[in-house]
Amino acid sequence: MDLLHSWGVSLAVYLQKEYIAYESWFQLISCVADLHTTFFIFFPIWFHLKRDVGIKLIWVGVVGDWLNLVLKWVLFGERPYWWVHETRFYGTESAPALRQLPITCETGPGSPSGHAMGSAAVGYVMVTSLLSIAAQRKPPALFYCLLQVVLLMLLGLVELLVCTSRVYVAAHFPHQVICGVISGIIVAEIFSRQRWIYNTNLQRYFSITLFLLIFAVGFYVLLKAVGVDLLWTLEKAQKWCVNPSWVLMDTTPFASLMRNMGTLFGLGLGLHSPLYTDSKNSTSAPFRIVSIAISLVLLQILDFLTFPSDNHTIFYILSFTKSVVAILVPTILVPRGLSLFLQEKKAEKAS
Repeated sequence: MDLLHSWGVSLAVYLQKEYIAYESWFQLISCVADLHTTFFIFFPIWFHLKRDVGIKLIWVGVVGDWLNLVLKWVLFGERPYWWVHETRFYGTESAPALRQLPITCETGPGSPSGHAMGSAAVGYVMVTSLLSIAAQRKPPALFYCLLQVVLLMLLGLVELLVCTSRVYVAAHFPHQVICGVISGIIVAEIFSRQRWIYNTNLQRYFSITLFLLIFAVGFYVLLKAVGVDLLWTLEKAQKWCVNPSWVLMDTTPFASLMRNMGTLFGLGLGLHSPLYTDSKNSTSAPFRIVSIAISLVLLQILDFLTFPSDNHTIFYILSFTKSVVAILVPTILVPRGLSLFLQEKKAEKAS
């Protein structure tokens, strides 16, 4: 593995040297590739345009990220920014100089890449959904074939940029981002064949959320009991990050787990709320567009809400709650509020 790691470090050094002019773009791409973009931007848009696609995005994002967490705990992947300081591969020679950026110092294991896995899964869902929508309109064969090529090339280009950005910021080795892309597409393809996710009841949402949480926590406790510390990477991040303020609680495995569980549970609550039942009948195009716009604005405001990390338990609970609210906003709160507003306006005109 040291040889593979050393090649990855060499590639990162090359990218940092030759493409430093694009550093701000690489950082932006890494930030946008996070699942946060799916939950706070893509989901509200798709949910109001094509409900089933929005639901699929949440399932793929949550279960894929949960699987990514488990795989990271099993594979014990290093990250370039600390491996280069601890390896003996270079012997008496000086180790390559890797620069760190504010988004470099993630605290979990590195394999597979969560950004690559999440962006690939979500991108695959959106591309296949667009192709499915286009196929239903029965376009000319040549046009549909051209659309397939364009969308798949676009997805490939996006993933190339995401993977390159993760290597550039020294957060991942090349093989980790490649594994992430492959894993993400597999997860998306599996959920593309599942129909039950669109009609499952609230009890199943609760049961699955609880199962995923208990499995992850139980797996952690079990391995810790036999002497395996799954949070070994947190110490490395704190030791080798050049700026302690760059080591954030948001990047820890359990913070990600609680956000995902809150997101899935929030979807279940939203879809089975009486408020959703009352407001989903408003399906006009203007109503959907306004709902999307208001949802996006409110979610950006919600996103500014951050929590102190002094008390980990409180931090996790608040992160879970914030994720629940983030899903309830576009599913029930905005549509219901907009419906009531339109009803009042209609009643005023009638009187």
